[in-house]
Amino acid sequence: MNVEFNPQASKIGEILIHINKLSESQLQEALLVQKKTKNKLGVVLVKNGFITEDDLVTVYSMQLGYRKADDELLLNIDPKIASTIPEEFARQNAVLVLEKSNSSIKVAMEDPEDITCIDALQRLTGLVPDVLVVGPNTLERALDEVYGEIKKSGEVKEVFEGITVISGDDEKKEEVDLSPENASQEDAPIVKLVNMILQEAIKERATDIHIEPQEKNVIVRIRIDGVLQTIMTPPNTSLSGLVTRIKILSKLNIAEKRLPQDGRFTIKTTEKEIDVRVSILPTIYGEKIVMRLLDKTGFAFNLKSLGLDKDLIQIFQNVITRPYGLIIVSGPTGSGKSTTLYASLKEIKNDLINITTVEDPVEYHLDGINQVQVFEHIGLTFGASLKFILRQDPDILLIGEIRDQETADIAVKFSLTGHLVFSTLHANDAVSTITRFLDLGVPPFLVGACVNLVMAQRLVRKICPHCREEYDPSDEELKLVGLSRKRLNGKKLHQAKGCRECRNTGYLGRTGIFELIPMTRKVRALIYDSANEDEMRSCALAEGMVTLRESGLRKILDASTTIQEVLRITMDDI
Repeated sequence: MNVEFNPQASKIGEILIHINKLSESQLQEALLVQKKTKNKLGVVLVKNGFITEDDLVTVYSMQLGYRKADDELLLNIDPKIASTIPEEFARQNAVLVLEKSNSSIKVAMEDPEDITCIDALQRLTGLVPDVLVVGPNTLERALDEVYGEIKKSGEVKEVFEGITVISGDDEKKEEVDLSPENASQEDAPIVKLVNMILQEAIKERATDIHIEPQEKNVIVRIRIDGVLQTIMTPPNTSLSGLVTRIKILSKLNIAEKRLPQDGRFTIKTTEKEIDVRVSILPTIYGEKIVMRLLDKTGFAFNLKSLGLDKDLIQIFQNVITRPYGLIIVSGPTGSGKSTTLYASLKEIKNDLINITTVEDPVEYHLDGINQVQVFEHIGLTFGASLKFILRQDPDILLIGEIRDQETADIAVKFSLTGHLVFSTLHANDAVSTITRFLDLGVPPFLVGACVNLVMAQRLVRKICPHCREEYDPSDEELKLVGLSRKRLNGKKLHQAKGCRECRNTGYLGRTGIFELIPMTRKVRALIYDSANEDEMRSCALAEGMVTLRESGLRKILDASTTIQEVLRITMDDI
């Protein structure tokens, strides 16, 4: 090694070779590409995979004598400090303010030799710039995060232009103006805060909003693709106003702070209608709010878009076109059960049959289908609704959820008297769904006679198509998920590094994985004999059941999801 090597007097390629990050042949290949494309050598080297962006930043800092902006510094930027310069200026000049003192300003720049930008910074702030080097992708992510936070916490004159909010339930609707101009001076900041929370949740396709009081602040999280993400942390002093505002929108008792309360309101825009279900629960630090967002317009799913594999679609379509019987879809809350049932009804509906549903809540509005909303507080329960629906001459019935013995008995009777019945049940897998149905008090001989199909399902996050890349999984990863090298057959798997489109999570959207029990004679015989779960599982597997884990493996192999996501959602097949 040459001890007198001076990086500040050397070219980028020479430095990379000196620190063993690049070979001579790779450098020559990159130089040829550079001549054709006219791009900077560093850009060519990164784009062709010869070096990483971090390697390039290291070389720039060695060559130009500047320090690197480390990840810890970029992750802990104060948005107030960053807002020293406007977002437009920061993005145009690829610069981000990190720290500020009375005389200087510390900034991260992609090109630390951009004299024009440095002079503009000094004129804009009146401070002397202290420049650190940062890679372009790292800088872009930091700009997105910091200025996104600034937008959320800043003043917004009119967040919901063109939006109408309907307060209360269907019995007593009342329009509420959410605009800050029509709020009192002391309430206006809270109105803006509620608007920003709702706006962010709708924009990010969130299904739930959690407002959680802590000892020192309030955490606001939204559930995107099944996973909670923090969007803001307003001070604890805002909690009382937030709770009161949402109670007013939901027609709840603002004076009652000791008991749980449930309410609802509706948001209407020019494009969609969103039903907001509100649940308020007292905790030791104050009242926690959870809002469930239900987009009631435009059901666009079909059986193929749900994620069912070809072999399962064939079985499923065969069952849902039968004239009678019971079809049960199980899974935890938020696993897509209702969406699967809606897609089934959409597949089979026509002018020759009468389809009626009983739901709580009605999640989507479907043309050509009679949908009944349950109101338990006035006695319109699942059981009461179903008794009246029998007089409505139905051919096909959808029961939103089988919750008790009364509903289970009615579902069985409907299915045994020439009706096709769809419903959901809370259970962990397909086999335990049968056990759960028996636990509700339905005799085994009736379960065996009426059930045509049992299917459990989960939703897994899909790999972001904008930033996904191939990789070779380790033996440990494959062993954890139960995937063999032989089954891979030389195929690489996919993962995503995170980008603006997926909020740096690496995932965008969700798809279903399914466990379906073919109701063969052998399976029915075991149900008649009240066999235990292990016996039914063994028989179902022998008859061709695809487990949730196996369905997840198929999604890994077709590049829909990742090993980590399948491990998060499913358990080992035992």
